[in-house]
Amino acid sequence: MPTSAPLTDQIVTVCFNPGEDADWFAASEKVNDLMNANGTPARRFRVRHRKFIGWLTRFLGYYLLDAARKFGAITLAAGGRKSRLDLSGMSMIATNEAVARWRAWNYHINATTKPARLWEDFLAQHHAEPAKVSLAEARRRFEQQPRVLAMLAFSGGHVFDPYELSLYQAGEATYAGLYWRAALVGDALITTDGRIMRPATNTAADRLRFLNEACMYLRTLHNRARLCAVAIA
Repeated sequence: MPTSAPLTDQIVTVCFNPGEDADWFAASEKVNDLMNANGTPARRFRVRHRKFIGWLTRFLGYYLLDAARKFGAITLAAGGRKSRLDLSGMSMIATNEAVARWRAWNYHINATTKPARLWEDFLAQHHAEPAKVSLAEARRRFEQQPRVLAMLAFSGGHVFDPYELSLYQAGEATYAGLYWRAALVGDALITTDGRIMRPATNTAADRLRFLNEACMYLRTLHNRARLCAVAIA
């Protein structure tokens, strides 16, 4: 979302064709060459355990990158063969979490405050007249709105990012739709042929366009293709 700086590391998903060297060093090299950034493995992929043979494969780390174990069983990995990653489970969990967060926002914030102007409106004022409206002043004007203040003040178990207000006000389906896609892709994707896919801007619309395109690309990859998640600052 359009904050002045990322609050957390950005996640880049690196894709490899079947048979390619797809270890952590290869993924790191791609990120460094194409994005001029250094990264570390991000254990964000859930690992798929097939029916019947899952009792055995849950203890085996074949075709996985930087796998993490809990009580001996593999639970998360920084990547691996597409067929070994539980992409459906990841999207379902992300959807459920996003729906719960949006419904809490709808009950506690939307029902008790008037709609607010989006951060993009105030950012446009700054860009139009930077000498008159500084970035700090634009942020002050945005954050003094009652709905934004209520989001910042909320302490009921969820964190509502006011810079995602456009997503919240677009409705539950839109909000959850962005988050389940982001759970699969992250913030950028490097294709098998070295193209970088990422949002044109930080607006919700451009993020959704990017995520739709990236998720469609993931679907076209062979099950033996490899994915690797890299966190960059």
